[in-house]
Amino acid sequence: MATRLAFIGLGIMGTPMAEHLVRAGFDVTGYNRSPAKTRRLVEAGGRAANSIEEAVADADIVCVMVPDSPDVREVLAGTGGVFDTARPGTLVIDFSSIRPDVSNELWHQAKAKGFRLLDAPVSGGQAGAVNATLSIMVGGEVADVEAAQPVLQAVGKTIAHVGPPGSGQTVKAANQLIVAGHLELLAEAIVFLEAYGVDTRKAMTVLGGGLAGSAVLNQKSEAMLTRSFQPGFRVELHHKDLGIVTSAAREAGVVIPLGALVAQLMASLKAQGNADDDHSALLKLLERLNGRRS
Repeated sequence: MATRLAFIGLGIMGTPMAEHLVRAGFDVTGYNRSPAKTRRLVEAGGRAANSIEEAVADADIVCVMVPDSPDVREVLAGTGGVFDTARPGTLVIDFSSIRPDVSNELWHQAKAKGFRLLDAPVSGGQAGAVNATLSIMVGGEVADVEAAQPVLQAVGKTIAHVGPPGSGQTVKAANQLIVAGHLELLAEAIVFLEAYGVDTRKAMTVLGGGLAGSAVLNQKSEAMLTRSFQPGFRVELHHKDLGIVTSAAREAGVVIPLGALVAQLMASLKAQGNADDDHSALLKLLERLNGRRS
């Protein structure tokens, strides 16, 4: 009998992840606050639920992929949430990116109620979710991480148990700090190169082959060059993640001057109406700072 799995949160990341789990042989039931978003999962062979309670009633494993800390709190610890309605002993894998302290708090609540909770945020964006090549940084107890491996391997390529509960979220915060810095510097490089009239596409090729090369350059430079900012990862979500980074750094007494600057730039981009653009739209902000419009 297939392992019964509930997947809560079927957005641009959650939907392809849930579809991969169906293909991997799991019996997947999905729930989303917007019911229409369950259609693709049903077409892939999964089932749709009308509530969290219905989704998790018979689940052996519950996966969560929702936008922010309050959403995860509501899904897990809210009235009618997972902790109220799932069977004690259920393994819960939170793929969301939230505050490390909230993740740790929820782990203690889960433990008290007899649940096993992992924080397992992902990196790789929509493309990584679609291609099942996500990097997954996992926080939690060793036995629970081992039990989750079939799920993690169905949706990801690079999987690391990085420490105790909350550690996955801490590593994800560092990931978002690095990505944001790369995006900003890539945008600055493109504006600089265009000012001199060089062949920017060839420039990206040669830069990508040297020490300046990065996954960000490889995956985001084409979108910047063509000014195509359909979201793979929205500005609004990266703005949220940088808020997590700056808050956690302050609590730890760690100074992150460049991180604080790029957090403000992302906040400005969001405030100017670009919240739903891909985070590579930092190029738009830089062009505005240079008196240009794309």
